[in-house]
Amino acid sequence: MHVVVFGATGAIGRQAVPALLAAGHEVTAVARSTRRQSELMGTGARIVLGDLLEPDVVAGILDRNRPDAVVHIATALPDPIDPKHPDRDFAETNRLRSEGTRVLVEQIRRIGRPIRLVTASVAFLYEPGQGLADEKTPLWSAPPKRFQVNLDALAEQERLTKEAGGVSLRFGHIYGPGTSFDRNGSFVDNVKNRRMPLVGGGNSVFSFVHTTDAAAAIVAAVSTPGIEGSAFNIVDDKPTPVHEWVPWLANRLGARPPQKVPAGIAKLAAGAWGVAFLNHLRGATNASARAKLGWQPRYASWYDGMEHELSEKPTDEAGPSPLNTGTG
Repeated sequence: MHVVVFGATGAIGRQAVPALLAAGHEVTAVARSTRRQSELMGTGARIVLGDLLEPDVVAGILDRNRPDAVVHIATALPDPIDPKHPDRDFAETNRLRSEGTRVLVEQIRRIGRPIRLVTASVAFLYEPGQGLADEKTPLWSAPPKRFQVNLDALAEQERLTKEAGGVSLRFGHIYGPGTSFDRNGSFVDNVKNRRMPLVGGGNSVFSFVHTTDAAAAIVAAVSTPGIEGSAFNIVDDKPTPVHEWVPWLANRLGARPPQKVPAGIAKLAAGAWGVAFLNHLRGATNASARAKLGWQPRYASWYDGMEHELSEKPTDEAGPSPLNTGTG
């Protein structure tokens, strides 16, 4: 198959491009700038410049390359994200998710032949509640006000993808090279310097996924038959509350234990979304991805994956220096 990847220079993209090539696919990797383009040199992919928000550019890329599948994992997230202003910091990513997906769907329809569309969503914005969320669990009906626009963009992206017969991959909290959870990332730095408190008990349940496992899910999604219009949680097997994994990470980094801060006080510093992020998120199950995609995580537990990332730099996953937490 010929696969076009938008967002090829991000944390997931830098793993997905070589994974797709290793699986025998021909890959056209799309970068938004010449600076980011250089990161793909030597991968074996065809590298092109293009902006997902420019319909004529997207049309030209699809017409010239005639793909069998298109992967949209493009984001534009700063690192770190200001929890008091998620609407501002996600604004460009929201456009990529809603407008960018609409451009792809319109161009695929114009071409008029089957092209599998795979888009990146998230697995941690389900309606808060007990137990693990599956793909039938509704999305959060009343998130913090400043986050609503971000959730709307994700819902629009998933709607467009489903209507086009595409596949939405709902990634958990992404860690690995080039993310805020790598050894030089902002989240790790905050824990190391005791700037990541346990807010209101730290009851959010995080379902993590390593970038290499996210890439493996993309490989499965582009070619698995019979999954048109589906969404899949791409998460590991060990959903874990914040009050367990943040202290573990602090200890692993040789840092002091995280402070405990009441939610009301934390809200003044981190806003309603900052409190919700650490205290109200729900974990997810990967049962459907295992059964229907034939996917299973290489790192079944975030513990194993983070140990790997925090140890001496692994030789099998060396890559470009992290630039941001986005996927392209």
